[in-house]
Amino acid sequence: MIPPALILVDSDQTSTSPSSSATATLFAGLADRNANLFRRLGLPLGDPAAWLELPSGRVVRIVRDLEMDRARARAHEMSANPGAVHCPADFKPEDGELSSDRETAVAQSIAVLMKQEGVTNVIGDRSLPLIYVYQLAEVGIRVQYDAALGVIDRRPKSASEIEALAHAQHVTEQVMFEVCHRIATATVDDDGQLFQDGGLLTSERLVNYARRGFMERGFTMSHGAIVACPPHSADCHHAGTGPLYSGVPIIVDLFPRDELTRYHGDCTRTVVHGTPSDEVIRMHAAVVKAKAAAEAELYPGRTAEAVHLASDRELIAAGYQSHRGQLTEAPSIQHGTGHGIGLEIHEPILLDFGGEAMLEGEVFTVEPGLYGKRDGGVRVEDMLVVTQNGPRNLNQLPQGLNWE
Repeated sequence: MIPPALILVDSDQTSTSPSSSATATLFAGLADRNANLFRRLGLPLGDPAAWLELPSGRVVRIVRDLEMDRARARAHEMSANPGAVHCPADFKPEDGELSSDRETAVAQSIAVLMKQEGVTNVIGDRSLPLIYVYQLAEVGIRVQYDAALGVIDRRPKSASEIEALAHAQHVTEQVMFEVCHRIATATVDDDGQLFQDGGLLTSERLVNYARRGFMERGFTMSHGAIVACPPHSADCHHAGTGPLYSGVPIIVDLFPRDELTRYHGDCTRTVVHGTPSDEVIRMHAAVVKAKAAAEAELYPGRTAEAVHLASDRELIAAGYQSHRGQLTEAPSIQHGTGHGIGLEIHEPILLDFGGEAMLEGEVFTVEPGLYGKRDGGVRVEDMLVVTQNGPRNLNQLPQGLNWE
């Protein structure tokens, strides 16, 4: 039987939350994977850790004992009110020792601390692992889910975050140019296959080339990359495989992470070796026009849905239809217009149907595209900041098909 105190799911905190005087906020897990926890600790720790705000307003960080000095130093760098740093052994159960399993021990120590502080209710975000919920429930503390926690506060980016994203996008563009230029300047055999440096130019070879380029710049490609030509580019998220060909659109989508700041770049360009077909030229012109229309909507208070609708209107006016969820023979609209970006590649909110009002300082990718089995795919993507004075584009690369 699940303990009745295990979890209360409720987006409206006002109706069911206990008194705020007994309520704490908790972020916990592995900070090298959990962006909400990393943003508070400032360290990409690979061992279980936690960040708590107690009812008194006091902040407590719980980390492995050998990380305590580093966590304290980072806390003082990040805040004028850094709070306290502890290890799990500082909060042992009265009737026994902490578990030898590190994550269980952290969860147990949190439960002990909460009881000591008189906490009866804990608010957690969408990333809170069940092990922490369970240990709190074991001592009678209710855990409540807040859908906005760790989302709203991360949507508007600070000046330093925007600087980190701008740098990540600048480096992404450097490698993007090199990849697209290699495609455009390759030699071609009688079958239309591309060759570079005496070898067949494949999707895999170019992805590895990009990976090396990013590694030299302190970036990683943990989520891979897309280098895709027909027929694979008819599927908007196909990573691409095998030989690349002349005369067809090749989608290059790079989205690396800066290992120093943990912020991402994300840029897409479409390149054609040789002469593109009339249809590909028409597709590309429609995509670029749709992108400009979408970007013109990036103002605080306007909706993310309005951004998507602006893009759709231009693509539909150019003669293309939306067929999301199915591959089509002729070029069609297959996805929304973009997404938030930051410590994660895809962050709320989406530039799509139902997208809510945008906030000043939010950063989005804008990436309309068209895809079909007959002609392949065309997509162009930039990263932009929402400001009161209009969108600020963090990209500088050209958007054309020719990269010679």
